[in-house]
Amino acid sequence: MRSASALSLRRWWRSAGFAWAGVRHAYRTQPNFRLEVWAGAAALGLGLGLGAPLSPILLACALVLGLELLNTALEAVVDLVSPEQHPLAKAAKDAAAGAVLVASAGALGVGLAVLGPPLMRWLAGDL
Repeated sequence: MRSASALSLRRWWRSAGFAWAGVRHAYRTQPNFRLEVWAGAAALGLGLGLGAPLSPILLACALVLGLELLNTALEAVVDLVSPEQHPLAKAAKDAAAGAVLVASAGALGVGLAVLGPPLMRWLAGDL
């Protein structure tokens, strides 16, 4: 007989597999998601190189990528239930895209605040 924790762990791994399938699908099919992944990787690499704190950058990247995944999911559901154009379908898609845009602007602000000062010191030759 298996323990409850073994079954719970198995269930978690199965769920994680489905989640990674969603991430892989978004990476393969969504150009904006790929761009955001690589922009985040560049920001993290720059942060590492400059010795900047990585936690705000990681959080900003996670927020943008998470919202992009939700946007992708919402677009798929809206397309499924409303294959023809409808004003409410457009409003839902636009709002989800707007959430990604707002998060991206916030991530840019975080990047400037966290990476700007050490980058300016490095460019001035002080690092």
